[in-house]
Amino acid sequence: MADVKKVVLAYSGGLDTSIILKWLQDTYGCEVVTFTADIGQGEELEPARAKAKAMGVKEIYIDDLREEFVRDFVFPMFRANTVYEGEYLLGTSIARPLIAKRLIEIANETGADAISHGATGKGNDQVRFELGAYALKPGVKVIAPWREWDLTSRETLMAYAEKHKIPVDFKKAGKKSPYSMDANLLHISYEGGVLEDPWCEPEEDMWRWSVSPDKAPDAPTYIEIGYEKGDPVTLNGERLSPATMLATLNKLGGANGIGRLDIVENRYVGMKSRGAYETPGGTIMLRAHRAIESITLDREVAHLKDDLMPRYASLIYNGYWWSPERKMMQTMIDESQQFVNGTVRIKLYKGNVIVVGRKSDDSLFDATIATFEDDAGAYNQKDAEGFIKLNALRMRIAARKRGK
Repeated sequence: MADVKKVVLAYSGGLDTSIILKWLQDTYGCEVVTFTADIGQGEELEPARAKAKAMGVKEIYIDDLREEFVRDFVFPMFRANTVYEGEYLLGTSIARPLIAKRLIEIANETGADAISHGATGKGNDQVRFELGAYALKPGVKVIAPWREWDLTSRETLMAYAEKHKIPVDFKKAGKKSPYSMDANLLHISYEGGVLEDPWCEPEEDMWRWSVSPDKAPDAPTYIEIGYEKGDPVTLNGERLSPATMLATLNKLGGANGIGRLDIVENRYVGMKSRGAYETPGGTIMLRAHRAIESITLDREVAHLKDDLMPRYASLIYNGYWWSPERKMMQTMIDESQQFVNGTVRIKLYKGNVIVVGRKSDDSLFDATIATFEDDAGAYNQKDAEGFIKLNALRMRIAARKRGK
């Protein structure tokens, strides 16, 4: 352990990472640099600075990464209409490569030879952090305390904190939350408590961002989202930054009961896990993006994107954001978005996101051809006969063979 002289710790200032900070100092005898990321979790982060200072940390990073998070991670993901296992919008997964990237940047800036995180040995996050770190700095050492120490319960953690006089609010820390929660600008997740039984319905007071759909307003809310090259850039005609766009859609969606999800997912480490999620803004963005693509994308391009999407989603979920295959797929996806421009009109109503209009100067929808009225010769219906016979040829040949 003597080879570790300085380590960058992903630090929240909470019980777990405060203990990790002290444990690193004692176990490795190293200097610790703390890094706290603001990715829209909605918590006051400055107390983390005071706690780190009180524990002797000299280099403290607290970075506002909200715009970068949405612009460079969330938006590219939604250009692909990404959904994991048919439902999950990857709110936790997509934040991890950004944190890994910043951990490595700080390690390079400070001359640290290791990074550390507070992810447990049971979850996906350890994989995501570490795959990202190794992709960006192959020789970096990663310290994962949950895979090394013997502090296996909340009681032992609190006893360690008290013994070493770690600045933790013991009264607050002792009140164990029934849920393990993770929040950022895209979503908030819930695990544990009654959710560990897949048969139990989530308690209504668990939800933080959204009203229950049955208690949402009786009148619908109409919004218009403007797109440029696949990204939402205007809301009701007003140009917004990526982070502001997502934050505003979260409020509008949450007020209308949109974005709740209760699923059992397959973790990369092999187990099934039940989780609940609130992703109001992301739910709106996904529906609106598919709507604008419906009139601007070529049919085969759209279908190819849909074929690739589950693979792309798995890459993000499993921690391969920085892999060459994800980068290659992103290039293809982004190329497809060159003409995904226009406006989508959405109705938000009691948990539903309803597309009621879409328009674009780059639209491939031609009313003179698609009309059920007189098309004035724009489409020769007789052409369909030969088209159908040619497409049926292989089946006709097989049927004749079987008939013999």
